This record gives sequence, C-alpha cells and structure tokens, in this order.
Amino acid sequence: MRKLITGIREFQSSYYQEKRELFEQLGHGQSPRVLFITCSDSRIDPNLILQAEPGELFVIRNAGNIIPPYGSANGGEGASMEYALQALDIDQIIICGHNHCGAMKGLLKLNKLQEDLPLVYDWLKHTEATRRILKDCYQGYEGDELIEIAVAENILTQIDNLETYPIVRSRMQQGRLHIYGWLYEIESGEVQAYNPATEQFELPQSQLYPEDMGDQQEIKPGRFVKSSAPLVKAVEAPQPTNAYQPTPLGTNWLSAEQSNRIYRGSNRSR
Repeated sequence: MRKLITGIREFQSSYYQEKRELFEQLGHGQSPRVLFITCSDSRIDPNLILQAEPGELFVIRNAGNIIPPYGSANGGEGASMEYALQALDIDQIIICGHNHCGAMKGLLKLNKLQEDLPLVYDWLKHTEATRRILKDCYQGYEGDELIEIAVAENILTQIDNLETYPIVRSRMQQGRLHIYGWLYEIESGEVQAYNPATEQFELPQSQLYPEDMGDQQEIKPGRFVKSSAPLVKAVEAPQPTNAYQPTPLGTNWLSAEQSNRIYRGSNRSR
C-alpha cells in the first residue's frame, strides 16, 4: 500500500503536471476512439502497450477477455459495449487476448473448476464454443501448445459473440464498425492481428485504413473487418539488418502442415 500511495504522489507531481491541460479537458467529458476488450491479467496494460493517452481507450477487462453472447448474461460487458457504441459513438473494437492466459488454462480443465471455483466455472461456460473447437479440431495437441491455440481460438470466438448483439450487427451492416482480433505476447511485447484472408495472426499494420495511410494498394476486406471503406496494405519502413524481426504467431513453432490448420481448426472455414 505504501508503494501505491507513493505512486499517487509521483503521478500528481510529475505526469499530471505535464498533462494538466489534457486532464482539464477530460473533466468536461470523454471521446475515446477505441473500445479495447482484454483480460484482467495484471501483466496486460492497454495504455502502456498502445502508448495511449488518458481518454483514448474505453476498456472492458475480465478473465479471458470474454463477451457473453447476447441474452446469455445480464452483466457489465454487454452494457459497457452498448454504451461505447451508442453513447460514445465508438467505431472500432479490439479484442486482445494474450499468451499464458490463466482463463484458457482453466477452460482446458473446466470440470475440475466446478467445486473450488464455481464462479469461474460459470463464467468460462460463456466461451464453451472455444472449448468445443479445441476438443473437436485439435486432438493430439497438449500442454503449452494447446493453451496458445486456445488463446487464439478464443479471440475469434469472442468476435463471433460480439456479432450476436443487435447494435453490433446493425453497425457492421452499415459499415460503421470495425472489429479486430489481437494477440499480445508478454515476453516479447509483440502484438499480432488476426488476418481473415490468411487465417493467421500477423503484424497489425496490415489492417490500417485509408484514413490512416493515404492512398495505397487496396485489398479485399476480411471476414472480421467489415467496412464500407477498403482495407489497404501497410508500407513498412526499412529496418536495420540487426533489428528484431517478429515472426507471426502460428508459424514460429509449428510445422508447415500444422500451420495450415492452426487457429481455425482442421479444415474449418467461415
């Protein structure tokens, strides 16, 4: 507690003083640009990862970055999402999972949780689709490898769950809402974005829009990013030869045959 109180004093004397004008503006209201849905894990800090200022992100956090399907739970997730879209007019949603996720570890041994962690058991039932996909499509995988697959599949499940909400479906139909699936790797600090065209997690620069990039080569909008505006390919600046080159998740620890099936299951398509 002493450390936290010291942190408050440092915040007020340094960061707040530097950003005083920003905080005074925030006192009159908020206009965040993105709804960021992620896990409650203490190792995940959305503002730090994205280097976002206060007021830029509207955040929903819970165990496993889960959005229960419409009508299945009268909880804060649906209400917060509805407020973000209707009241704040947010037009971008990011669902961000992360590796080493405790919720996904629990999902893989769900029945064992019922006695000791009944509330966690009930909560994880909202992502039963993920558990079923793992059971039916990834037989033969186990341990850390299966957990990482569970994390990736769960991100896609939550995008599907989001699409069950009337306001989400309506705005996507109008081209007024973009939804992204991101995967954060704790050790490296790397973020990968799901590309529906390749069914892989890749660098998120591939999902920039014309308003972000200017005129670039167009590509077809993907399954999970429905928009009236076309997606564009990002043009990456040349990097020094000794710079770290991240490898897209799903290809760095799998054979070519496994990589063709990963994250969407064996012969599973949308």
